[in-house]
Amino acid sequence: MFITNPQWAVVAPFVAPVSRLETRGRPRQDDRRILEGILWTLRTGAQWRYLPKEYPPYQTCHRRFQYWVRGGVFDHVLEALALDMEERGRIKLTTCFLDGTFASAKKGGLAWDPQSVGKAPKSWSLRTKGLFQSPSVWRLLLRTKSPWFKKRLPADLSQRIHLASSLIVHTTLIRSTPRS
Repeated sequence: MFITNPQWAVVAPFVAPVSRLETRGRPRQDDRRILEGILWTLRTGAQWRYLPKEYPPYQTCHRRFQYWVRGGVFDHVLEALALDMEERGRIKLTTCFLDGTFASAKKGGLAWDPQSVGKAPKSWSLRTKGLFQSPSVWRLLLRTKSPWFKKRLPADLSQRIHLASSLIVHTTLIRSTPRS
């Protein structure tokens, strides 16, 4: 997963390296390439050691990921991306919803199979919007301490999370019930 220049312009201030007083040791790996490696791992769900060779070493990506998580970098990145999307009119943070689509499988394909590359949405803004409107991110958004986020989140978000969780559990129980 490669980051475009406009995307990097939004994210770069938050992952910028702290100036080092010491000049010994190995030179610092490029933060942009590190972030691309982290995003590849998170998107594919693969183990860190299977990171392709076009990215920096997996140990470096994993170490930087841990450092950024502990430092709250990804919280700031999410805020910056949300602000950028809202400024461009691509997302309203006060609108969150559950989406369900029912469609028959064509040519024997499973409904949850990934779309072909030609039919898959390619827009970065569409993917980011989907991320912020996904119920799996709502708990993270509630934990943010940013006043910017607090005033844009719906007041009933915790109730929506509870409802979504109960629906997921109910659906899981229905699917896991043995058939007679």
